[in-house]
Amino acid sequence: MMCCHSFFRSFALAFTLIAVAIANGGCNDAQHDASSARPLPALGAKVDETSVSGISSGAYMAGQFQMAHAKRVVGAAIIAGGPYGCSESIFANTMPGTGTAILNLSKAVNGCMLNLLGIWGVSDPEDLAKKAEERAAKGEIDPIADVVRDRIYLFTGTSDRTVAPAIVRHAAEFYEKLGVPKANIDLVSDLPAGHAFVTDDEGSACSVSGEPYVVNCGYDQAGALLKFIYGDLQPRATTLSGNFFDFDQRPFVSDDNSAELAETGVVYVPKSCTETPGCRVHIAFHGCAQNREAVGDTFVKESGFARWADTNRFIVLFPQVADSAANPQGCWDWWGYTGPQYLTRDAPQIAAVNRMLDALQAPGGGA
Repeated sequence: MMCCHSFFRSFALAFTLIAVAIANGGCNDAQHDASSARPLPALGAKVDETSVSGISSGAYMAGQFQMAHAKRVVGAAIIAGGPYGCSESIFANTMPGTGTAILNLSKAVNGCMLNLLGIWGVSDPEDLAKKAEERAAKGEIDPIADVVRDRIYLFTGTSDRTVAPAIVRHAAEFYEKLGVPKANIDLVSDLPAGHAFVTDDEGSACSVSGEPYVVNCGYDQAGALLKFIYGDLQPRATTLSGNFFDFDQRPFVSDDNSAELAETGVVYVPKSCTETPGCRVHIAFHGCAQNREAVGDTFVKESGFARWADTNRFIVLFPQVADSAANPQGCWDWWGYTGPQYLTRDAPQIAAVNRMLDALQAPGGGA
């Protein structure tokens, strides 16, 4: 979902391989070695003030996690992504096996990225809000009343040719239809950014859409979104006091790893959070072709989240998806490749990340 041409090539492959991959439980490529990764530390984190952000497929996952666990989430940042549930086909759950995922994938690319299906009501905010309310009424996600209190930051770059600006605007309208006050929604759409996460001092030229999907537009996106969600913050650190840790993601997934997560993820823990419990958590979801298999630690370390975390007592969680035959670009699941429950609290990826929050919440001796 990052570079448009490589995205379409990858998903053409995915159409061919998705049935085989799911039948065989996926096929993960080489990953960071989990043998040297430590367990996710128990830090007594204050997880009922968690925030989420994501770029591209990570933007969709941020919205999905927020809706599923709105009781824990106080704000979400949707960067180059669209409204919750956009890719779900009207024929969802009527086809066996991989059929629904394939239908969803076609709708995702054409309707929820390129905005080519608007005439048929795809990505319609009012319709998607009604479906979300129905899902909440069935208990598949948290009550909508918990979402309405959240702060929502959205971003689309004027040079982004991968996800149409209209799709991001539909995400803003989706939250309005749910009842989120307009004062709680910030849509930034006036920067010449490509399809990427934006910084003020790291990355490629502003208009670039390509790996590692971090660009320098003279705009501190990490700080902007955190300030909008949480209010005034202390100035960011110039020198980090804490550490980035590789942690083992395997304890948080089922034995067959239906979540298709990588063996290791990354967490940034400020020194103060190892000494005193009660730090808040920000979850940063990478985009397609932006996981560590693709770009190393560029997104993790150059996004700027750690510098704000250090002075404001945030733990930053960077969960990681693995590349696989069904998911060759390491995208988060926003079209159902992990199963039909991908939009719910029981989705393999959402459940795994929520267990990570549980681990961080547990009282313990620090990192």
